Amino acid sequence: MAQRHPDPTAGPVPADALAGYLRDRATEFLRALRLHRETGAGAAASEDSVEAARALRRAARRISAGLHTFQPVLDPGWAEALRPELAWVSGTLAQEHACTARLNQLLLALHRLSGAAPFPAPARATATRSPAACGPPSDGRHRAVDGTTAPARRAATVTATVTTTVPEPAPATAPAAASDRAVVRAVPAPDRGNLTVGAAKAGALLDRQLTLARTRAHSTALQALGSSRFHAIADKVALLASEVPLSPAADGADLRPMADAARERLTDAVTALPLLTAGSPYNAEALIHGLSPDPSPHPQDAAWHQVRLLLRLHRYAREVLRTAAHPCLLTAGEALDRHRDASEAAAAAAQAARTPRIAPATAYALGVLHADQRHEVEAARYAFQRAWQKEALGTS
Repeated sequence: MAQRHPDPTAGPVPADALAGYLRDRATEFLRALRLHRETGAGAAASEDSVEAARALRRAARRISAGLHTFQPVLDPGWAEALRPELAWVSGTLAQEHACTARLNQLLLALHRLSGAAPFPAPARATATRSPAACGPPSDGRHRAVDGTTAPARRAATVTATVTTTVPEPAPATAPAAASDRAVVRAVPAPDRGNLTVGAAKAGALLDRQLTLARTRAHSTALQALGSSRFHAIADKVALLASEVPLSPAADGADLRPMADAARERLTDAVTALPLLTAGSPYNAEALIHGLSPDPSPHPQDAAWHQVRLLLRLHRYAREVLRTAAHPCLLTAGEALDRHRDASEAAAAAAQAARTPRIAPATAYALGVLHADQRHEVEAARYAFQRAWQKEALGTS
């Protein structure tokens, strides 16, 4: 692994930069909260309320990350009390979107695996990444002359409607945030009339289970936003928007060593990953334990999920320093997002296959779907390995 050498021309970054950053994010949080209350969020949430909830999550993540990375210059008791509360807000609001995206991914995969007619699949958010700067497409798949991937060319024309992730411009104040900003818009859903009996029943089973999970997640989010716990968090964020509690150590402190420490934690976690194996296409490593009766998350995915979180902390630390992220760093983050999505989709397919008294054809279709998503996990690992090696070379 190439070593990162600090820029000798870069001057110290004072704690006032962190204070300004946290105040801006707190203002975004309060603005999103006001929008969410104005648009309402009943049983059928409007597009504005969905976007407001997403903005709440985005601001909460960044405030929490700032409190974690730059804790030495903040009041320790205040930071330790607020950080887990913001993580609770972000995690609670993320569940409904996760269920929607998971159902999307599984239904589209079912249709693709059935060999239906093609339609162009929308791309993920990559607005700030330069393909020339980071080599081939980040998903590790072969692309046609028209730029579409093989699964996209095989995906089907449809009649129903589901939602999918499409790009959204990043704000001028946070250029490095493009990879985690996305909107959910309606696109055609798979027409089950073109599916085999087993695939159609598998899709219906997944639809029932994930729609129920999404409904429960929506109700949980509404209850959370109306709870006294959330109101207490909003009050603390309102105070943060006007004054950031800094510690006495903030006087004359430089934020760069703390940001460098976040980078080092990321580098150490990446070093522990099996990148040599991940760099070999079609290594089938992600399929190991595929027949395990244990319903817990796939054991080998945990380390990759941890790297995804550390990469996000590193990116947010660069935002505080107002340092642009390397294009390949954004590509690596996108690959880990796909890894997380495919891992959770595979787990949902496996959970559906454990449903009692389902038909053998349905169970077979779910097994094929599970294997397909584990192959997606493998492809995402391959894409991350390539992007990380390029980013490491670019910062050496």
